[in-house]
Amino acid sequence: MARPVVAIVGRPNVGKSTIFNRIIGDRLAIVEDMPGVTRDRLYGIGEWLEHQFSVIDTGGIEIDGDDAMLKSIRVQAELAIEEADVIIFMVDGKGGITSSDSEVAELLFRSKKPIVLAVNKIDNIKRQDDIYEFYSLGFGTPFGISGSHGTGIGDLLDEVVQHFPDATDDEYGEDVTRIALIGRPNVGKSSLVNTILGEDRVIVSDVAGTTRDAIDTPFEKDGQKYVVIDTAGMRKRGKVYENTEKYSVMRAMKAIERADVVLVLINGEEGIIEQDKHIAGYAHEAGKAAIFVVNKWDVVDKDEKTMQVFTQKIRDHFLFMSYAPILFLSAKTKQRVHKLLPIVNQVAEQHALRIQTHVLNDVISDAVAINPPPTDKGRRLRINYATQVAVKPPTIVLFVNDPELMHFSYERYLENKVRAAFGFVGTPLRIFTRKKSDDE
Repeated sequence: MARPVVAIVGRPNVGKSTIFNRIIGDRLAIVEDMPGVTRDRLYGIGEWLEHQFSVIDTGGIEIDGDDAMLKSIRVQAELAIEEADVIIFMVDGKGGITSSDSEVAELLFRSKKPIVLAVNKIDNIKRQDDIYEFYSLGFGTPFGISGSHGTGIGDLLDEVVQHFPDATDDEYGEDVTRIALIGRPNVGKSSLVNTILGEDRVIVSDVAGTTRDAIDTPFEKDGQKYVVIDTAGMRKRGKVYENTEKYSVMRAMKAIERADVVLVLINGEEGIIEQDKHIAGYAHEAGKAAIFVVNKWDVVDKDEKTMQVFTQKIRDHFLFMSYAPILFLSAKTKQRVHKLLPIVNQVAEQHALRIQTHVLNDVISDAVAINPPPTDKGRRLRINYATQVAVKPPTIVLFVNDPELMHFSYERYLENKVRAAFGFVGTPLRIFTRKKSDDE
């Protein structure tokens, strides 16, 4: 089930990004320190009162060209309104109500979405009276908060989660493999869907953004049931939408969360751009099985080294997803498309793979014997035992004498040994260290 989506909307310099960072905390840092991962973030995952939700920082939405600031604010608000289940409308308690605030408020009123009004920069009790003028915006009780001090965020989120839609059960059974196609506009997502299905189910056009919504299409092949989710790369609503490249990330996120396997499509004709790294990074952070699919390979000028060179470029740009297989194909000519579903089946199986505890511990023990952990100020990490605690993605907990002694390079070494022993092809592998308690 997709997480609820919360968007933070407001004019510039009201502190949207600060509140965004407060809400997501350190949950964003899964791949931040990995080489090759862009740090420019638009989406994050928040958690409050047992609710997990996606958060959009609309301040990260960039509008190309010479659009006026007010137009840019309007576009950001419109994008957030379209995507969000709940909207946090942020204003500046020090600056008071501005014409830009009123403009955004008018848009939000028409959206019919739940709006929670947050008055930022209420940094001390003397400023509490500054919130009262914001009642006039018509969104009920304003919540005084301070992004710099972190005060009031809990009360704000208490109100936000009250407006989340009711959880619904997954409409598909456990025996169905859910496949999401993600990628920037015009990489050929819809064409690939049609080729997989063998019929024209989805509108195909050379114009970027012709897919209007995420489209679920159930089908069956060789006795296996699938649902393919074709994400809208971008809605075609005039030039300003076509120039809002990051909008494709918003569309992709919902599909990623519902998927078992994510196909990261790359335009073989145009090559890799920064936006591809944005989108792939979200699939990794969500812990989904993934396959790189290089489409339009039929129109690439090739020699005997072209595929090898392109493969190396993918590995260099996506160091954090070295586990993901790469398939070169053409949706148009159907070249190699027959290889796709067998790879999907393989990575879906690996994504759900569970290793017996005693077998896992044998592998970890052998790895430690071959290469013992380095010492740190005379102390050495001791791994008492390991256990797999989850699948989708496979998640391993190492019980140790002191988690602080686990260096990231040694953790990566252990991950490589586990992958060498069990495969885990196409899936992230989460490894956590935990201090062994006396009764364990």
